[in-house]
Amino acid sequence: MGAIEEREILGVKVSVVDTAAALEAIEEFISSGRPHQIVTADSSAVVLARKDHELREIINSASLVTPDSIGILWAARRFGHPLPERVSGVDLVELLCERAVGSGHRVFLLGAAPGVAERAAEKLKERHPGLVIAGTHHGYFKQSESETVIEKVRNARPDLLFVAMGIPLQEKWISRHLEELGVPVSMGVGGTLDVIAGRVKRAPKWMQRLGMEWFYRLASNPRKIRKCSTLPVFVYLVLTSKG
Repeated sequence: MGAIEEREILGVKVSVVDTAAALEAIEEFISSGRPHQIVTADSSAVVLARKDHELREIINSASLVTPDSIGILWAARRFGHPLPERVSGVDLVELLCERAVGSGHRVFLLGAAPGVAERAAEKLKERHPGLVIAGTHHGYFKQSESETVIEKVRNARPDLLFVAMGIPLQEKWISRHLEELGVPVSMGVGGTLDVIAGRVKRAPKWMQRLGMEWFYRLASNPRKIRKCSTLPVFVYLVLTSKG
């Protein structure tokens, strides 16, 4: 495929892709062998990036930024440049693992609490027989331990690295170590490993379709209030912005 078309929402880049186009782009990134960073951007990421200049620069320089919330789709429509569909991190991980079985691509899971990545790896291998999980590591390591983690990833030689540390930590960690890691595709996936491991339930399909997944997450885990509190800020910024 050619160059990926992009839109700007409140100063933050978002790629004009549907799920199929995102998967095609990722396959090309892997084939190139060069390191690429992928960001799955939701409304909270855009709000955070407004004040966090490092995060904004990381998102705007990423190889692919998928629209990972109904809020992003709504904002794009309001600004007159609609996006095809929501492309979520959870769905991308599952679809990329499904494809990896046939392609032989190796996957590394990094992040979440101790034991979660291992459990998620078991679940993924159950759902996608033949999938090669090259390695796992929890996300509760100190900055001083990063070199050890990087070496573990490099030695595993994955084609896909899924990092579940939450925004903006995962994006910043990937960006700072992208070349060192040497992985063709590194993607921040937030709470995806918790979902795959079964520690956190995803909202029912009907709530996802209605854009109410955020409400389900908040009801299931009140500690998400800080992230959900960015939603009214996002709405206000969109309503008062000229695009």
